[in-house]
Amino acid sequence: MSAPQLHLASSSPRRQEILAAMGLKFSHAGVDIDESRHKDEAVDDMVMRLAREKAFAADNEKHGKIPVLGADTIVVLGDRVFGKPASKEDALDMLAALSAAAHRVLTAVAVVTGDELCTAMSDTEVRFRDISPDEALAYWQSGEPAGKAGAYAIQGLGGIFVESVNGSYSGVVGLPVFETADLLHQAGIEILGA
Repeated sequence: MSAPQLHLASSSPRRQEILAAMGLKFSHAGVDIDESRHKDEAVDDMVMRLAREKAFAADNEKHGKIPVLGADTIVVLGDRVFGKPASKEDALDMLAALSAAAHRVLTAVAVVTGDELCTAMSDTEVRFRDISPDEALAYWQSGEPAGKAGAYAIQGLGGIFVESVNGSYSGVVGLPVFETADLLHQAGIEILGA
């Protein structure tokens, strides 16, 4: 394999699949940061801060001279942030709240190259159909909601709940392709050659 063009500060298989589909060579590893929301922090500020912190945490571990990409995705209903479910009850509560409603999925991307930081964010509206309690329980038992923001994966079985998407589908999956390609271009990485 040729040398990596960038380092992904994430262990997310979905983000890795998206970068691979873009034809990029990259290294990857998760970073350990505090992902809790600060008091009175706006959701847009929170997701952007977390993406930056992930990129800087990986950059501090030194991955040579290659750019480091950090990303964070949150699901928001009103001012409530849905992270990864802590339990079955937490997941069922999230799915009940999202049922028959529109919510936002925010994915922020940060690229650190030397002393340069470039950021972007996708903001997508996802509308769910009505989800019965039995369906929510069966979905939880599938194993898919664990470890997913909002307790669902749009690219998997959770896609059956999605009535409409207004914005970036790849952003909902975990890495918005358009915004990511633009940031990588700014960092000197061309997706389709020179």
